[in-house]
Amino acid sequence: MREANREQVAVTVDGQALHVPVHTTVAAALALADGIRGSRMSVTGEPRAMLCGMGVCQECRVTVDGCAHVLACQTVCRDGMTIETGAGR
Repeated sequence: MREANREQVAVTVDGQALHVPVHTTVAAALALADGIRGSRMSVTGEPRAMLCGMGVCQECRVTVDGCAHVLACQTVCRDGMTIETGAGR
C-alpha cells in the first residue's frame, strides 16, 4: 500500500507544470511554484497574496479551470487543474 504523502497530483500554475502532494491547497501549491510571487494584482498594480488562510480576506483569489475568483486557500488541488494567478499581468 502506498503512503498518502507519496501520492501526487499534477497541476499547471501560470503555464508551469507542478506536482504537489494529494490534499494540497492551491495556496500551498502557489507557495511551492518557482517564480510565482502572488495570487493576483490589485487595481493599483500591487501584487496580492494569501493573508488570512481562512477565506475571509479573499486576497488569494485565482482563476481555476476558467472559473474566476476561486479562493486558493480553500481549494484543494486536483489532478489536471489549471490555475491562473494573474500576478504577471
